[in-house]
Amino acid sequence: MTSRGTPPTVEVDQLVKRYPKSEVNAVDGLSFTVEPGEIFGLFGPNGAGKSTTIGILTTRIRATSGRAVIGGVDVLRDPVGARAQLAVVPQHNNLDRSLTPRQNLLYHAAYHGVGRRERESRADDLLERFGLADRADKRIEAYSGGMAQRLMIARALIHEPAVLFLDEPTNGLDPQTRLLIWNRIHQMRDRGVSIVLTTHQMNDAAGLVDRVGVVDHGRLLTLDTPTNLVRSLAGRSILDLTVALGPQGDVDALLTALREVSGVRKAEQLAAPALPAARRPGGFGANGRAMGPGRGGPPGPGGGRGLPPGLGAGRLAALGLGAAVGTLPSARARAGTRIRLHLATDPAALLGPILTLLSDRSANLTDVRVSEPSLEDVFIELTGRGLR
Repeated sequence: MTSRGTPPTVEVDQLVKRYPKSEVNAVDGLSFTVEPGEIFGLFGPNGAGKSTTIGILTTRIRATSGRAVIGGVDVLRDPVGARAQLAVVPQHNNLDRSLTPRQNLLYHAAYHGVGRRERESRADDLLERFGLADRADKRIEAYSGGMAQRLMIARALIHEPAVLFLDEPTNGLDPQTRLLIWNRIHQMRDRGVSIVLTTHQMNDAAGLVDRVGVVDHGRLLTLDTPTNLVRSLAGRSILDLTVALGPQGDVDALLTALREVSGVRKAEQLAAPALPAARRPGGFGANGRAMGPGRGGPPGPGGGRGLPPGLGAGRLAALGLGAAVGTLPSARARAGTRIRLHLATDPAALLGPILTLLSDRSANLTDVRVSEPSLEDVFIELTGRGLR
């Protein structure tokens, strides 16, 4: 990040786009800035307006109204000048297959007016940095998906743009290639390049982006650092419960009661039933033992883990919960109502009151999972669980 007083590299002010025959705006008064050397994540569901926004910023789409500036150049007034300040790496391969990888880079640099000697030097450097030097003169058809993605990023950088737009840069790539690309993105930021990143792999991107803007229905819902967003919207921790309701059980009434427990920020019902604990780390097994790293399997993809230090076997016994979780029913019986609680405090302090509440309503806890909230939880909180 650069010092204060440096003008933003990207300025978006009250941007509006309405397509012909549409009754609503695809982009509806959007405003944000991206600083030099900042990685900015623009996230949103399908149809939220982020692709239209990127299209305007990269001069492919003309805005209905508002202002957009890239590297000090007004996109609407001088699209040709703006294009010299930016580069785009699309989600899908658009390399010229009639050219070798090296020729792809040289042709792109020549298009942007880079001199012959300089573009050859830059091409050699980029091919080396992205691990493609030994394959620089092979046919594009021989490249894997990861190699093609690395080449597209190298091509985008050869004219040294002020702003780089990346659309799903690691989608479908193997872990090694994904790690290399994340590292190269960090290096671009260190060189002062501003990066605008769109991706649905939010948890992967959380450790990469400096700030996140979440867009839906063409409007900016929130803008902050990933850490601040998680703390302010998702809570301190998440407690996933699977509950077998009694004959007269009412899930809505149960959710209402759980919301009134001190320390519970939000209670919601999840649609899908929980997986059996024997297959899912971070819960209790059939014998009541906590599962997690080294206790029945690796961490789950959602960040699930075993019991925190405050919820060890001794703590459970002190809470009088040993019997409650020590004789859990079989996998089939455990399929029940899933409830997610967003907590503002230590889950160890709340499990006792929650179990008492369940017991008073003839509801049996059959599975429990503690996890840390993520950027994806923030995204769901803001945009909902409905399909688009």
